[in-house]
Amino acid sequence: MESRWPSDTLNDIGVLKRREIEARILAPTIEAFAAEIGRDRALEIVQGVITRIARDQGKALADRIGANTLPHFVKSQADWQKEDALHIEVRRMDDTAYDFDVTRCRYAEMYRALGIPELGAVLSCGRDFALGAGFNPDLKLTRSQTIMDGAPRCDFRYRLERSARPGEPPASDR
Repeated sequence: MESRWPSDTLNDIGVLKRREIEARILAPTIEAFAAEIGRDRALEIVQGVITRIARDQGKALADRIGANTLPHFVKSQADWQKEDALHIEVRRMDDTAYDFDVTRCRYAEMYRALGIPELGAVLSCGRDFALGAGFNPDLKLTRSQTIMDGAPRCDFRYRLERSARPGEPPASDR
């Protein structure tokens, strides 16, 4: 599906500031919808929209960079770190794996300061899996904890796992 939006230049202001602007508009909008259709249903709809946007943004990012390799994905992460937004400790980085822990997340701090910590997981953390999948369908993320949910760190574990193509045996048989 082709985007109806022009090229993405919003990262020029930094993703942290962008998420704050979005949250200040979306939080009261979500609350209004929740009053009409129920909180669970409103959050389910918002999560679906956020996931689709993130997937489209991941694809657009790969298109803009001109490649969708894991090293290119790693390099693109600078946009999310602007304004000292994330403190990370890289555990592993090569052509097939990118493991890092977030030890400070100003995104989580911002959502708490706005009084909407529960929306942070939907509006920010919920994007991570879809963004990677949009960037490269073979890029898989696992994460067992987030600062947003109260953990001391977020543990991001990306793997580039080439999927079986039609007529090929599964990766485990190659």
